[in-house]
Amino acid sequence: MFKQTLLAVAVLSSLGQVAQAETSKGQILVLLSSESQMQLQDGKTLSTGYYLNEFGVPADAFLQAGYELVLATPKGNAPAVDEKSVTAQYFGGSEAEMQRIQQVIAELPGIDDTLSLQEVIDGGLAQYEAVFIPGGHAPLIDLANNPQVGTILTHFNAQAKPTAAICHGPIALLSAQQNPQQYQQALVQQKTPVASKWIYQGYKMTIFSDVEETVFETSLKGDKLQYYPGKAMQQAGGNMQYSEAWTPNVVVDRELITGQNPFSDKALAAAMLDKLATATE
Repeated sequence: MFKQTLLAVAVLSSLGQVAQAETSKGQILVLLSSESQMQLQDGKTLSTGYYLNEFGVPADAFLQAGYELVLATPKGNAPAVDEKSVTAQYFGGSEAEMQRIQQVIAELPGIDDTLSLQEVIDGGLAQYEAVFIPGGHAPLIDLANNPQVGTILTHFNAQAKPTAAICHGPIALLSAQQNPQQYQQALVQQKTPVASKWIYQGYKMTIFSDVEETVFETSLKGDKLQYYPGKAMQQAGGNMQYSEAWTPNVVVDRELITGQNPFSDKALAAAMLDKLATATE
């Protein structure tokens, strides 16, 4: 009787997996930082990670639309949430909605043990319908200067597949140039960087604005970021498009979808789903 029960459970589980596979609209690759401590000027550090709503709100929308999410970090480890983002202000003031999104993230397959970027590349990128990069300051640490991120983004760019990034997430786009590490080094050294063969040069895009970053920096009590991402993107050749600080703003140019700040989460998700729907027509 016990063996029959186990067999029944196994069959039901298998049928459930088959049903899920049959109903899935495809996989979206999510790129997250492996790091949780960011260097500031003068050698100090800042605790960081992904912003809860910038990851969770679009992730929830993609899941509800029928897509599967595959999570990846440079090291293949569990990404960290930026505790500064665990507040109801990013969820329309709703503590219940914030907790719901926390649960959505907690239940994501691979959230505690993501694929590494190398594993994603080795496994083949053609299987993914789109790529999504949440924000938080963490992408400045190990996504903006990462040749493997550049390899991934170059694939999606060449295939004209949707590429979405929000708030500080778009800084990862800088990896898709000939020498992203050299570019970031120039930024950190307060020199004038020169982007070489950046695939997004001339694209309309947005990122956390200098005005918004200045406000954030006031919370550091005199400490300074190594560089402002908005200026870094403009110097590389991005056609930067900003709205008023702290208001939703999403910019779409070809396959690229970028959101300016945390309050752009729902609009970015909607733009990504629109782009995916268009791609399958």
